[in-house]
Amino acid sequence: MNWIQDPLILSGRKVELHPLAPKDFDTLKALAKDQKIWEYYGRDGADDVVMDYFLKEAMELKAAGQHYPFVVVNKDNGEIIGTTRYGDINEAHKTLEIGWTWYIPAVWGNGYNEECKLLMLSYAFETLGANRVQLKTAHFNKRSQRAIERIGATYEGTLRNHMINGDGSPRHTAMFSIIKEEWEDRKQKLQQMINDKYAAL
Repeated sequence: MNWIQDPLILSGRKVELHPLAPKDFDTLKALAKDQKIWEYYGRDGADDVVMDYFLKEAMELKAAGQHYPFVVVNKDNGEIIGTTRYGDINEAHKTLEIGWTWYIPAVWGNGYNEECKLLMLSYAFETLGANRVQLKTAHFNKRSQRAIERIGATYEGTLRNHMINGDGSPRHTAMFSIIKEEWEDRKQKLQQMINDKYAAL
């Protein structure tokens, strides 16, 4: 992989993103047991078989240069609180996606997700020189859609019957993006949001 230099560590005030490694699998599988995480997902990550596939696939896609997965570490205590990644990496067109994200419920709403997105978007636009970063979620996952909108992404539409859920049902996908011309404005607003949330902790 050339566009994203491995190993890539992204460090902020309260979170640090480390490259996903097999040594992290057991920790992530244990954290994923909370069913609240998967309420609006098309898969049940609390199932060890499902999570094993998810993590092994992430490493295979990284080896193929298509994805770059991270674990998210809480800098206050050094503990893993979730995972996220770059995906659909296309250096020729300078585009990529941020997604495949989940966190333990204890950190929801506290600014950690926003800081992860700030770190990943900053690296994408300011180091890689990306033209576009996309984010997507299931059409019924309103919590995820609100989170994506909060970081300043623009809703582009819904792709009908775009994917297949774990139970075999079709999934419509809501698509969002931020483009390079918007980044400086979005960055300032995202940074202010993080400052406000961290000040309230």
